[in-house]
Amino acid sequence: MKLDELLAVMERVAPLRDAESWDNVGLLVGDSQQAIHKAMLTIDYTAEVAEEARRENCDVIISYHPPIFDPLKRITAGSLIYDAIRRGVAIYSPHTALDVADGGTNDMLADVLGLSDRRPLRLAAAASQSCKLVVFVPANAADAVASALFAAGAGRIGNYTSCSFRSPGTGTFHGEAGSNPAVGKAGQLERVEEIRLEMVLPLERVSDAIKALRRSHPYEEPAFDLVALAPPPADRGQGRIGTFSSAVTRESLFARIKAELDLKYLLISGPTTGTISEAACCAGSCGDLLDDALAQRAELYLTGELRHHDALRAAQQGLTVVCALHSNSERAVLNRVAKRLAAELPGLEVVQSRVDRDPFAVL
Repeated sequence: MKLDELLAVMERVAPLRDAESWDNVGLLVGDSQQAIHKAMLTIDYTAEVAEEARRENCDVIISYHPPIFDPLKRITAGSLIYDAIRRGVAIYSPHTALDVADGGTNDMLADVLGLSDRRPLRLAAAASQSCKLVVFVPANAADAVASALFAAGAGRIGNYTSCSFRSPGTGTFHGEAGSNPAVGKAGQLERVEEIRLEMVLPLERVSDAIKALRRSHPYEEPAFDLVALAPPPADRGQGRIGTFSSAVTRESLFARIKAELDLKYLLISGPTTGTISEAACCAGSCGDLLDDALAQRAELYLTGELRHHDALRAAQQGLTVVCALHSNSERAVLNRVAKRLAAELPGLEVVQSRVDRDPFAVL
């Protein structure tokens, strides 16, 4: 099996386009055409995990946290990345792409809580992928200019091509000395009946479209606008918030979290008794989503870790915060990824690290 087959499945599991802009996700080490036979899943790629993978003869590591995050200035003997490259071990990281994904890390935590009617705690800020090109052209040249722009990639909406909107109007200009207007004369104010031609345009085709516009337009200096288009609201995002089908007690939720995440202890701030009807969760370190949980009136917030003063602020506002420790809030998602890979890649052996664990322990 080639590594690119695994990459294709991981892209379906956790599309990389949904990762946070600051993140470093995808294939970090390796050749997409290299042969692979055994993959190891882990939250962190540590020296202990690397040695375990060597003993298990794994040639792919799927490390939830990217072991390469900040730019590397050197890769020398003794480093984990040097060792992986030398042994031909590929390393892939899904991180925040898996957090956002349907059935991913945050959905796993929502399932731990038993949430229904769930939605993202914070919607992703989608990046604009297109703009609108508006050009003003004499009526007798509108079809020719439109055809040139369509050929350059403009005017596609879904399964439709050659999409445009046209409205008539009057354009004015005064040709200065040295100008050579296609309509009228230089040195006097001219009024020309024109068509306002509008069409959507992918950002990556802007350069080609402008070249096509200049080639096809009869004017010496065609007038046009490029208008950035705001993307529609995304239905994906970080964290989850939802309700319970019936009110549950905080004590029962604490017990459920421990059982589902295989933990003996939890860090809890705020109220510890009473019933609740709505809760939120976010895997890892999610203090920056605390205000979202408070604003949406969650009564319990399950996460990995939270800063001291954030925990105090939450407790003062009556929000129960449950911290499982950072990677403890993420590790259970590896079971889901392993099952998905086994189902879609029966020729690839998939194992989970047995030595991967949170660096903190409660003794």
